[in-house]
Amino acid sequence: MEIAETLRDATKRAQKEDELPDYLATRIFAIADLLPTVQHNSNDIEKLTEQVTLYDTYGQTGYLGMGVNHIILEKTIRQIEEELKRARRFW
Repeated sequence: MEIAETLRDATKRAQKEDELPDYLATRIFAIADLLPTVQHNSNDIEKLTEQVTLYDTYGQTGYLGMGVNHIILEKTIRQIEEELKRARRFW
């Protein structure tokens, strides 16, 4: 399965099952839409996909927690958005 499709599927699942906020999902879908058109670091996208899969609205994060909250997820999204923005300028 294509990396962008895997990211989309994980995001849809997190929205449905884990209450991933729409404002984060919108940004993740925008990243997935850009992936076929921009050179990107697949490791970063895999990291984002894993974080989306581990997303936990109610904060089962931190000490011994395996979840990812909105703060952690937003930091990764912001990093990837900046990388994609730079890549689009040079492509």
